[in-house]
Formats: sequence, structure tokens, C-alpha cells
Amino acid sequence: MGLREQKKAETRAALSWAAVRLTVERGFGNVKVEDIAEAAGVSPRTFNNYFSSKGEAIVARHLDRGLRIAEALREGPEEPLWEAITRSVLAQFAPDAEAAAHPLADADRWTAGVRMMVSEPALQGEMLRAGAVAEAEIAAAVADRTGTDPQQDLYPHLVASAVVAAINTAIAHHLRTDPPVAVSRLLADALSRVAAGLSTP
Repeated sequence: MGLREQKKAETRAALSWAAVRLTVERGFGNVKVEDIAEAAGVSPRTFNNYFSSKGEAIVARHLDRGLRIAEALREGPEEPLWEAITRSVLAQFAPDAEAAAHPLADADRWTAGVRMMVSEPALQGEMLRAGAVAEAEIAAAVADRTGTDPQQDLYPHLVASAVVAAINTAIAHHLRTDPPVAVSRLLADALSRVAAGLSTP
């Protein structure tokens, strides 16, 4: 990635993270595009160059994580499929990465804010769209690894759908448990259960 592309990726990530942080702190209805742009140190016009709405900006972190999982699957070492999937997924939810992304000292307040954010009806459509894009990329990566045809074979799509479902379920369970169980632990458990029933063809 060249310097220009890296700068653009950093700006996009900063805008998305600012959108998440402000929404968790204030509530979805109390955050404007201008607030997000200011928090990221850019103009509202720059925001509009990256996202069409604050909802899209919030969901971008989730989408990018899914796309990085697909990329890691494509570029990872030769290993059994479910080991590769588990490695690729857990790398995106490493405890150190989660800790670095935690902006509030009050973990309970942060968790409560995230619960409210993900239940926001205005975000549901964006979440579904992002999930579908990530799932398609993961399916293509699984097809590459298994020598299957994503246009003809069910298997890569079934695996990708199961992986996305495991991620969503682990995150939801993390948010409902008190005290919260680590997402990485829940994901490892969920993926091992799915892997036991979806052996490689």
C-alpha cells in the first residue's frame, strides 16, 4: 500500500472510529456528521468523500474486519481450513486490539452504550448490507482454499454464512453477559462447534 492509499485508509478508519465512539457516548440521534468530522480532525466534506451517512461510517469498522478476515484466509499459510478460519477470525478480535480500541475507563458505560448502538433500528440495514459484502468475500476466500466453485458449489457460501453467524452471535453474547465474556473466547468456542459439523469436502 502506497502512502496515499495508507493515508486514505487511516482517515477512513479515524472517521469510522469517531462515529462509533460518539454514538456510544451520546446516542445515535445526538450525533451529527459535523461532530464526527470534527472528532476525526477533518471537514464534513471529507467525511462525505468516504461515507454517505453516519450509519455507514459506524458499520465500516465491522465491514472492514470481515474483509480482513477474507484477506487473511487468502494470504495465510497452508493449513486445514477451519484452523485457517479460526486464526483469521481471532486475529481480528485479539484482546490487545480490543483493549486499544476501548476509549472509556468505565467499561460498564461503554458496554451499555454499545448495546444501545447495535439495537438502533437506523443501523440494522447498514449492518445487513455490510454483513452480506463480508460474507461474499469470505465465501470467495473459502472457495480458493478448498478448490470449490463459488458460482456452483454450496459449501463455500455455507461456511461463510456460518462464520459470519458465529461472529455475530459471539458479539451479541458478549454484550448480554454480565460481566461480559471476552469476544475472543466466545469466538473460539463458537468456531470449534461449527467446525465440528462442517468438515472440509
